[in-house]
Amino acid sequence: MISVADLVKEHRIPANFFDYNSYVKGDLEIGLLENRRGDRLLAIPDTLITSLYAGLSKETGQASRLVLFNCGKWWGKNFYTRFTESLEEYYAQSLAEMDMITFIQSLKECWKTHGWGKFEFDPQYQPQGLILIKTFNSPYIRKVEGNKMPAGYLEAGVLTSFFSRLTGRELLAVQVTCESLNAECNTYIVGLPERLGIVDSFLAEGLSYEVILQRILK
Repeated sequence: MISVADLVKEHRIPANFFDYNSYVKGDLEIGLLENRRGDRLLAIPDTLITSLYAGLSKETGQASRLVLFNCGKWWGKNFYTRFTESLEEYYAQSLAEMDMITFIQSLKECWKTHGWGKFEFDPQYQPQGLILIKTFNSPYIRKVEGNKMPAGYLEAGVLTSFFSRLTGRELLAVQVTCESLNAECNTYIVGLPERLGIVDSFLAEGLSYEVILQRILK
């Protein structure tokens, strides 16, 4: 005879693995934060992020952009590994078997639960070999006095590594709108490096995101 417990287990419909109420576990008495797998979490105050950015800029100058981008690439590589391992374990299926809706919704929830703001995925230009990513209220975007270029180098590095590993191809994420420049969100274009390498020169010319996108598509 099949038990009720077996039926429930067999037909269980998992919720989003990264749902905040289920994902984050804490013990206020000892100051410990963990996720639902038992991995340690670290809460970083905004003042620390600001100080790190300021110190990096002072020590390395213009090179701080490259440093942040490379740090983001390292972070993105490890983030991809942890993210996919969690999903495959939770849903009991490989990434290749997982439907795109589950994957994207999990990524959005993961981004929000970790305190990185809001994440949006726009696949409308995917047939042309481009992916658009938008983030909102990013804690890693810092306004730099006198800077007229997008400042999300850390996020760009994360997205570069994440989508390169996801697709199995060497991709590049370039930022074309930025909250530090009073845009409503941070917009990143993800595609092949040989197509996107010219974007910085377009930004230096003061071209808008819409014009840059159309030039890349052509």
